[in-house]
Amino acid sequence: MNLKLMLLKFLICFLCSVAGISDVSQVPSVLMAVKGSDVQLNCTHKKDFSFNQMYWYRQRPGQTMTLIVFTTSLNNKHDYGDSDPNKFPAIKTVPESGSLTVNNVESDDSAVYFCSVSKHTVL
Repeated sequence: MNLKLMLLKFLICFLCSVAGISDVSQVPSVLMAVKGSDVQLNCTHKKDFSFNQMYWYRQRPGQTMTLIVFTTSLNNKHDYGDSDPNKFPAIKTVPESGSLTVNNVESDDSAVYFCSVSKHTVL
């Protein structure tokens, strides 16, 4: 992904956050990490308590977005799919917030990380 496109995406996200357009906030918005360190990403939302499901995605340069983990505050169970829970431990104990840690950061972890929320659905 070229630098101009990355900066444009960052600017749009930043402006939406500042203007209060987005009900979902992610901190930090930009992060540089030292190889081998652990970093934590935090996600909060202003929606009601029925939005208790949180999804963490990453998009590497030139690739599509992939799901890292699905979490819920209902039973504190997480679905990592093909992702490694030791590499990406997630915490979600309350409906309005959650976190994702990237352990032992490597150059391959360089990506844009996203969180999203949704309501609990009963089928």
